[in-house]
Amino acid sequence: VQLQASGGGLVEAGGSLRLSCATSGRAWNNYAAGWFRQAPGKEREFVAALSRSGGFTTYADSVKGRFTISRDITKRAMYLQMNSLKFEDTAVYYCAANDRARGMEMKTSANEYRYWGQGTQVTVSS
Repeated sequence: VQLQASGGGLVEAGGSLRLSCATSGRAWNNYAAGWFRQAPGKEREFVAALSRSGGFTTYADSVKGRFTISRDITKRAMYLQMNSLKFEDTAVYYCAANDRARGMEMKTSANEYRYWGQGTQVTVSS
């Protein structure tokens, strides 16, 4: 499975971006999905997760209420809608897929994911 992340860029604080993650393998209803990010000098951290069933989501406290994870099975795409962006959201964002999760499970730890996208840079200017 190959994942391709896109949609990053430079945006002013308060602005919005939508990240996309395309899969070359099966459609996203076969995977639990996640977004992580890594800022310079920091460890990779969890941002958002979506269950394999598509019915459950969870978010890091730092992004709750501002970010939304979703998917479009027909387009083989998974998304992270980011609103009200802050300077501290600046990071490289990675999408990830887990093909062993059960339907309602959400995976919030990076070591639970087998497949990763290459990362897309998000820079928020203050």
